[in-house]
Amino acid sequence: MTTTNSKSTAPNPEATGAMEFITLDHVAREAGIPPREARMMLRLAAKQTKQYPNLGKEHEPRQPWQWLPGSKGLEEARKALSPAV
Repeated sequence: MTTTNSKSTAPNPEATGAMEFITLDHVAREAGIPPREARMMLRLAAKQTKQYPNLGKEHEPRQPWQWLPGSKGLEEARKALSPAV
C-alpha cells in the first residue's frame, strides 16, 4: 500500500524572497540612530496624523516596524527619523 504526500505546491513568498520588507533596523542605520530611539520617534510620529498620515495606518500595534520598498509609509518613516534642519 502506498500513500501520497498531499503537500501544497504553492510557493511560500517568504521562502522565495518575493516579500522583501525594509525593517526599522535598516532605516535606523540609514539615519545613524539606535533602533530603540528610532522606535520611540516613530511611535510619536505615528500619532501626528496630519503630518504623517500613512505611518500610523500601515503599522499594526505589537508588530515590527517594516515597510514594502517604495511605500508611502517608508517615505514618512525616513522623514520622521531625519534630523531637523
